[in-house]
Amino acid sequence: MQTIFQLESTRPSIIDTLRQEQASNLVQALGIIGFALLTILGAQVRIYLWEVPFTLQTLAVYGSGLYLGWRGGLLAQLLYLSLGMFFPVFAGEGYGFAYMIAAASAGYLFAYPLAAAIIGLLSKKWNSLTGSSLSIIAGSICMFTIGVIWLHYAAGHVTWLESIDKGWLRFIPVDLAKILLVSMIYTGTRKYF
Repeated sequence: MQTIFQLESTRPSIIDTLRQEQASNLVQALGIIGFALLTILGAQVRIYLWEVPFTLQTLAVYGSGLYLGWRGGLLAQLLYLSLGMFFPVFAGEGYGFAYMIAAASAGYLFAYPLAAAIIGLLSKKWNSLTGSSLSIIAGSICMFTIGVIWLHYAAGHVTWLESIDKGWLRFIPVDLAKILLVSMIYTGTRKYF
């Protein structure tokens, strides 16, 4: 019987084959493309209240690390960023390298591959509800750290407190809900598949 504090689930799951390197190239490619497309869809749901919008992109970033592992999650998010060089896939209206560098939220975008990789690495063993939640929290901290640093300089905030407030603190309740949702979906699919 699992306890809520157990980090690792010893129950094998078909879902785990998605994150293994011996999965077929086709399965890995479909997973990478699928999560890149989910990230694009998540970017289309956006609410601007200040420089950094609320979006659903992070659901796909977190999920790519859990479902595809460190390498697949990293590649899915790199594909998303690569598509943004040629197509308007970001939460803003523009695309291309110049647009991305000028965006106040570009630090978060640049952090997506690293966050997915961290989540994938940690969740290799930490695959229970608690473990996957902690894995996502680690990836989220990485993403928000890079995002806040970029935001501070790109938006020209006077104090670091303003950047931390607008770039992280205001997102905590929504991000915690996203973390719990993705962890529950992942744990549920591992349980039933």
